[in-house]
Amino acid sequence: MMKIKFTLLALLVSLLASAQKFDTEANRLMTDVFKENESGGIALVVKGGEVLYRKAFGMADMELDVKMTPENILRIGSITKQFTATAILKLMEEGKIDLQDDITKYIKDYPTQGHRITIEHLLTHTSGIKDITRMKTWTAELRRKHFTPIEKINFFKNEPMDFIPGEQFKYNNSGYIILGYIIEIVSGKKYSEYIDENFFKPLEMNNSFYESTSDIVKNRAKGYQKQEGKYKNANFLDMSNPYAAGSLISTVDDLYKWNNAVFNYKIVSKSTLDKAHSSYKLKNGELTGYGYGWDLNSIKNNKVILHGGAVSGYLAFSLYIPQKDIFVAVLSNCTCNRPRKTALKLAILALNQ
Repeated sequence: MMKIKFTLLALLVSLLASAQKFDTEANRLMTDVFKENESGGIALVVKGGEVLYRKAFGMADMELDVKMTPENILRIGSITKQFTATAILKLMEEGKIDLQDDITKYIKDYPTQGHRITIEHLLTHTSGIKDITRMKTWTAELRRKHFTPIEKINFFKNEPMDFIPGEQFKYNNSGYIILGYIIEIVSGKKYSEYIDENFFKPLEMNNSFYESTSDIVKNRAKGYQKQEGKYKNANFLDMSNPYAAGSLISTVDDLYKWNNAVFNYKIVSKSTLDKAHSSYKLKNGELTGYGYGWDLNSIKNNKVILHGGAVSGYLAFSLYIPQKDIFVAVLSNCTCNRPRKTALKLAILALNQ
């Protein structure tokens, strides 16, 4: 009996030491990037359902000296794309959409320039449609204005195509703007309403929203940028502009709720999700490293499903390692920080834990 007690005590001491080491190393990674009186960052690391790390550093509001907390709400940028993609897949499972549908089935007058552009092309960034964010005519002044989804589509739809659909991969926000509009056409609801009613409310993601800059949002952190080494308030962006490609705001905790629901097949089936998390194959057989709304990579021979986000004043990054059930999210309220690199380092720490 004494031997068993001693073994259990030794195990407990070892676990505590390991947890303390993880905390120390994670703190070092975060403080290397997020300084005490500068723009802030939040990190969440969960392994096997257990929270290994959940901390915030820096400032949520530099002008009012408000420190960042794990509860703060930040823009997640293109992590929005996995919500848009999942909405499309949900509608597909309901028999309302086919991924091989030509987009002219939903937008009759869309000029496909003699090509067949499918919903799957939009999901996988292989449509060849011009990305609005790369257009010189998409100026800082225009980004301050409010646009309806169809007004945004009309802005880029007549641009020359970059390549024949399915022949190349080129990251493309325009495609996800079109997907958001298709969700509205098929569901009969605004994109923001669809996401709220089908995802946020059922999953109790109570701190996630389609952002409105005019609404009062408790715990929303201010966004910053750096110019010539000095902090500035982020340039104003009307959030109708990123739309279904990047207009959602959330917390690290809500992103974990979302990830947990997705990978427990509470939203779409396993077979559908497996397809979403498989690398799309181009016409020449080359794999793109991107599925439907998620990037695909590996760490230490473990498959990693991930995505980043960048939108005026904010950077975000989240990843999931299914084999080890490790989730990591890092959010930042400045475009000057490196949440991707920090999140990957935290994931390696968790793998070694």
